Order: sequence, then C-alpha cells, then structure tokens
Amino acid sequence: MPVTDALIHDPEGGLPRLLAIMRALRDPETGCPWDIEQDFATIAPYTIEEAYEVADAIARADWSDLTGELGDLLLQVVFHAQIAEDRGLFDFSDIADGIADKMVARHPHVFGDESRDKSAEQQTRDWETIKAAERAAARESGTLGGVALGLPALLRAVKLQKRAARVGFDWPGTEGVLAKITEEVAELAEAQASGDADHAEEEFGDLLFVMANLARHMKIDPEAALRRANDKFTRRFERIEALLAEAGKTPDQSDLVEMDALWNRAKAEERQG
Repeated sequence: MPVTDALIHDPEGGLPRLLAIMRALRDPETGCPWDIEQDFATIAPYTIEEAYEVADAIARADWSDLTGELGDLLLQVVFHAQIAEDRGLFDFSDIADGIADKMVARHPHVFGDESRDKSAEQQTRDWETIKAAERAAARESGTLGGVALGLPALLRAVKLQKRAARVGFDWPGTEGVLAKITEEVAELAEAQASGDADHAEEEFGDLLFVMANLARHMKIDPEAALRRANDKFTRRFERIEALLAEAGKTPDQSDLVEMDALWNRAKAEERQG
C-alpha cells in the first residue's frame, strides 16, 4: 500500500492525515468532482456556518459535539489552504507559520522581555496598540481600514464602533447612547408613517447600529444576547404548542389572545423554576 494510502487510513494520523485526505479529494484526476469544483467563494459560506456551529456547541455546553464541530471548522481551513496551494498562492504551513509569528509578536510579555506584571486590561490595550502598528505597516487606510466586509453585520457594527472609540469618537457612557436610541426610535416611527419603505429600512438599520453600541458600552456580546433571546423564544413557543396539543389544538387553530395567555403561562413557569 502506498505511503499516502497508509496515512489516509491511519486512525491516528492526525493533521498530516487530514491534509493528505484533502489533497486526495482535490486531485484533478482521481478526486471528488464536487471538491475539485470548489473555490474560496463557494466554501466561504460553509466556513461561516461551521464557526457558528462551534459557538452553538459551546453555548449548549455539549463538549462531545464541540469536538466534531471544531473538526468541521478545521476542515474549512484545510480546504481553503488546499485551494490556495493548488493555485500556487500559499499552503497550510504558511498559514500556521503566519499565525504563530503573529501570536509571538503580540505577546511580548510571554515570548519576549516585557514584564507579565500587568492587568488583563493593560494587556488588552497593548494588544490593540500592536494591532494598530500592524495595520499601519500593512498600509491600511483610515481608522476603520481592515474591518472585514464579510463579517456578520452586528459583529461588524461593534468592531467599527470600537475602532472609532480608539480615536475618541464615542459617548463617555451609556446615557448618551440611550438618548440616541430614543431619537432613532422616533425617527423610525416617522419613517414608517411616511410610507417610505427605503427610509424605514435605513432608520431601522440606524437603530440596530446604536443598539450594538449600547451592547458594547455595557460589555455585552450582542450576538450572544440575541442567540439567548432566540433560544428563549423557541423554548416558550414550544411550550405554547405543547399546551395547545394537550387541548387537542394546533397553533393555527388558536388565536393571538389564547397564545399570548399561554406565553405568559410559559413565562411564569420558567420563573417558578
């Protein structure tokens, strides 16, 4: 059996095995047609999806599932690396070396001669200073340069606001943000009343942007907060369905008044433990 085949079928082959499998899948003559056809753009949505599934496993504290989800995410990195190698751009070693160099450079208090005797807050400030220097060396233009366009909109909003805050463009506390939220709500209501759908969408976006800013000021992860709200809604609505089923009904056989009452019952049950 060729060495490559032996590695591919080695249950303890680790990362070299995974890299060999991806090379085989992308082989233009003997590989998988689907894998061969993929490029960076077609794989990118799967990469984002797998990252969210990792976060979901962590939120559920399902450590067995997390093992598999991290593997799925690692596969995405390996896939992108193989596409790049096929094009002569870079390979997996370049990715690993690049991130290793970055981690060493960004932790001089661990790998260099700087003192470790400083707070986590000071280390965060130092991290941002190093990142700013890296951006300057990469000639990224402007304060907001380098904030990825492909990020989820809510996450990108927070990152943009953090960058602006570094140069002093920020409210000193939550009071100004809350006042801005009140202002944006009024503008959204006015836009809705006007019947201008495009204007209403714009004002709705402004309100979401300010809500993301409030989350940043309150040190809340807005993505995590919204996921938690989604889970709560799902849990309570499923309880509504269960209560209706006990009465021999389905939601479409009910009405808002009844379901709202059942929602309040589900809410009360949760509070009672």
